[in-house]
Amino acid sequence: MKIESLDQDIRNLLSSGYYRIPRFQRPYSWTRENIQEFWDDIVRENPSDYFIGSMVVFKDGNQRYGVVDGQQRLTTIIVMLAIIRNFLKASGFNDLANGIHGLIERKNIDNIPEYVLSTETSFPFFQEHILKLGEPELEPKDLQEEENLKNAFDQFKSLVGDVIKSIKSDTMLSKESQKENIKKKLIDIRDRVLNLKIIFVKLDEEDDAYVIFETLNTRGKDLSLADLVKNHITKHLKAKSASVDSPKVKWERILETIEGSSYDLRTDTFIHHFWLSRYEYLPSKNIFKAIKSRVGKNEAKGFLDDLVSDCSLYRGIHDIKYLNWTKQEGRIPESLNALQLFRVQQQTPCVLSLIRSCKQKIIKSRHLEQALVAIEKFHFLFTAVTSQRSSGGISQMYASLGRRIYGSDDMRATLILIKELKGKLRERIPSFKEVEALFPEIVYTNRLSKQRGLVKYILSSFNKSDSLSMPADFDAMTIEHLVPQSKIGESDFSEAIVGQVGNLILVSEALNQRLRNKAFNEKKRILILEGYQLPHDIADADEWEIDNIRNRTQNMAKKAYNEIWRI
Repeated sequence: MKIESLDQDIRNLLSSGYYRIPRFQRPYSWTRENIQEFWDDIVRENPSDYFIGSMVVFKDGNQRYGVVDGQQRLTTIIVMLAIIRNFLKASGFNDLANGIHGLIERKNIDNIPEYVLSTETSFPFFQEHILKLGEPELEPKDLQEEENLKNAFDQFKSLVGDVIKSIKSDTMLSKESQKENIKKKLIDIRDRVLNLKIIFVKLDEEDDAYVIFETLNTRGKDLSLADLVKNHITKHLKAKSASVDSPKVKWERILETIEGSSYDLRTDTFIHHFWLSRYEYLPSKNIFKAIKSRVGKNEAKGFLDDLVSDCSLYRGIHDIKYLNWTKQEGRIPESLNALQLFRVQQQTPCVLSLIRSCKQKIIKSRHLEQALVAIEKFHFLFTAVTSQRSSGGISQMYASLGRRIYGSDDMRATLILIKELKGKLRERIPSFKEVEALFPEIVYTNRLSKQRGLVKYILSSFNKSDSLSMPADFDAMTIEHLVPQSKIGESDFSEAIVGQVGNLILVSEALNQRLRNKAFNEKKRILILEGYQLPHDIADADEWEIDNIRNRTQNMAKKAYNEIWRI
């Protein structure tokens, strides 16, 4: 491995070569804090000679380089220069603006304009909104990197804009003096950026870059699992042509699928769960080492293809509408929704394997439903009601079953595994005493609203179990307190009593407004007139006091444990 290094400043760096951010690089990820710290260091602190670290590149042609390390800083510098350029142009200093733009875009040896910094990860915000001198023609994609670039662009625009505003707000200066001061300040900021010092390190071979990239980032700031996996895969899968880079396209599809969701999905977590659903159980910190060991040149394409095929299934586990379940399969998304409500992730590798098996037609959708309903019922009692936490045994159980389901291509064998799953869940269900003791602690009031979604889920499940009629639009329903919240603090009606599920029913928004703070008998009369089917314990009651609430809560706990959420 041949390595060459020399001192360099940003002015000479940008004027002496063209730089490409390769496909194995991580996306742009600087935060507001990073931007502010960079601004403070080079503008507010007024350094005469500021060193910003090293930049490692590999030769990619004559005066062309691929960036191995330093791409976050280099991208940030280009963004900042683009902002200064834009303000110079807007202030009427076109020659100065064009001078800066010559460091951002210049003609190559073929006399064709070319951006000095190009990237294979972000498009089109970096090219259209930052590098380009003029109005953009393309809107950015809904991806995290595009959002990060936009945030950096907007923050620098605000910081430089504040400097100009402060000059314009000085009423002691004439318009001409203000304009001259703006020119001087923008030139000053420009020169501070261009005079930044780096150590420029050049490698001869691109293959050496993959090794350096991994080494530099794993010995310093932790590199994300996704970045490391991307680097490892692209090291083994070279683009077959200049026009089509299939590995890059596939990786972008993974990022768009996972990070394009409105849910807080992370590619690192997806890769971890993907691994657990197929391979041995490992903590996330050990996954990349295992991938390096298992996935070589011959396995890289298959591994990448498996990631692509599973990323849609993974998103569908969390983003319920993404997989377009049919009306007949409606119980499947209901269970997936419930697991999201319970905020559990341990089951995800197993659920991923189950859905994969269903989509591959190894099992039928009814088999998938049976498995998911069992998992839902278990976590309602184990997680939602009794708030128990696994020491790791449950996570390993799910991963083990997910791995065995993945390895099964036979319906009969897979159904045996689903039966085993149900049995293992039954073994771990909390005792009725635990459920009975903690069920009254599920409370909802306007002030204690954290469990609102769980309460609606419980009441809806009871309505379905009792075959009570209810509006089709579950989300539009609201929670009615039989003893109104206005009674909290009167007699012994504490918030913990009034908010118990035994005092709650589901009604429409309009009906909730009519009932409001009315007495129990009046509420019951209105509900009956409206054709609302009341549960028997409410329908048979002549009054509704603390004992009624406690008794109904206790009876609901029994029915929940012995009937509705029984596996």
